[in-house]
Amino acid sequence: MKFKSFYKKWLFCMAAIVVLGSCKDDFLDRKPLGQLTFDTYFETEDHAVWATNAIYQKFRTWEMCAFPWIGITDIISDDADKGSTANDGLYLLELDEFTFDPTNAAFSGAWAGHYQTIFRANLAIENIPGIDMNETLRNRLVGEAKFLRAYTYFRLVQWFGDVPLITRPLNDDEYFVQTRTPKAEVYNLIEQDLLDAIAVLPEKSKYAAKDLGRATKGAARGILAKLYMVKKDFANAEKYCLDIINSGEYQLLNRYADNFLPVGENAAESVFEIGAVAIQAPVVGPGATPFNMIQGVRGVPNLGWGFNRPSDALVASYEPGDPRRQATVIYVGEVLPDGETIVQDNPEILNERYNQKAWVPKHPGLQDNGPGNIRILRYADVLLLAAEALNENGKSADALVYLEMVRKRARGTNNFILPPVTTTDQSELREIIYHERRVELAMEQNRWFDLVRWGRAAQVMQGVGKNFVEGKHELLPLPQTEIDLSNGMLGQNPMY
Repeated sequence: MKFKSFYKKWLFCMAAIVVLGSCKDDFLDRKPLGQLTFDTYFETEDHAVWATNAIYQKFRTWEMCAFPWIGITDIISDDADKGSTANDGLYLLELDEFTFDPTNAAFSGAWAGHYQTIFRANLAIENIPGIDMNETLRNRLVGEAKFLRAYTYFRLVQWFGDVPLITRPLNDDEYFVQTRTPKAEVYNLIEQDLLDAIAVLPEKSKYAAKDLGRATKGAARGILAKLYMVKKDFANAEKYCLDIINSGEYQLLNRYADNFLPVGENAAESVFEIGAVAIQAPVVGPGATPFNMIQGVRGVPNLGWGFNRPSDALVASYEPGDPRRQATVIYVGEVLPDGETIVQDNPEILNERYNQKAWVPKHPGLQDNGPGNIRILRYADVLLLAAEALNENGKSADALVYLEMVRKRARGTNNFILPPVTTTDQSELREIIYHERRVELAMEQNRWFDLVRWGRAAQVMQGVGKNFVEGKHELLPLPQTEIDLSNGMLGQNPMY
């Protein structure tokens, strides 16, 4: 999201807006931090814009895009291992090996970060409608906030199952009395928020250049389609995928690897991504995002910490000659995408290789000032969801059209690799689409969610030697800190 007003004003917002205070026992503190308070803040159009921008900003924080996010999406799956050096980040090793318990820091970090994001969204949704401002802009900003709230809850409910459903700012006496809401009710809130967002958000092409990267009608449709896939409502999933496809707003980039380079940010294939621009001197303090830092090459050149290593299983999963493997994995001795240097061997790292999709070129400031946008939803993902839904709806021939679009782009001009799929047998095609989702979207934080919704997490995790317990590890444990703060009212998932 590279709209200029956001980057000029978010630092001010962090210091001034009462809603952006520090955490209060894992829910946000309401105490005023400056002259702007609940009573004086939501008065102008600028306040509405800044409050909405602040929700986006939260997705670039440690809790939302660093170890907690990478740990319980990629590293916990068969796509990646912990990486880095043997004794670094041991709580991530627990996730990798399924030896974790409810005290693991990834769970408390993710929980806090997501509920802080929801708090910001709730404030915007509740207060922006009362501001005297342009009606179209007001509706759009509320739509953006609802989209971001829905997406945040969607992540939570996939990880933890039943979670507290909070749709308004809490009073001081309500922080520690929250109970879990059945996931069906959480799904209903997500669905309604996304439908509301679809009704008011513009298409991507309708945004001015300075606002490129904000939530769009297509982004809301895409997350809604993913919700329907989780619910196995394949008819609705098909509908919303086809709405995106038929909108004419998106197309595949000619070169797969460009999606993960600066040239691909908010480009034709991007349906939704979280923007990041390196903060320039003389500003000091936390940088743009730690997302790139934690996954970057560890050693020479010193671009990062080397976590989230593409796994042996992932590397072996590509068809012969598939160029997507090269675009996903950085190997020792490889020339980096900017062409300036090669990756040197780091003897402290076993079987070292790195996630190329998180690579960024040189930038100002420290490593945590990563300028790489965080890709959330690509058009290729939508095409494969459409193929999957169509196949489940008995339209296998139609599914092949969208599957072939993805494979053809990957194939490029090399007709000796990735031959077109021709089978219309539903079971066979299902397996092919599942595989295609893995190699197309590898290391993009999709694999764990796919395995769980397919009901294959136990089979796959045990197949690669992980200590996965069926009936337990499909859901993650609620953080023990949160259960303690609630005096046990939250309860825990089975077998933890």
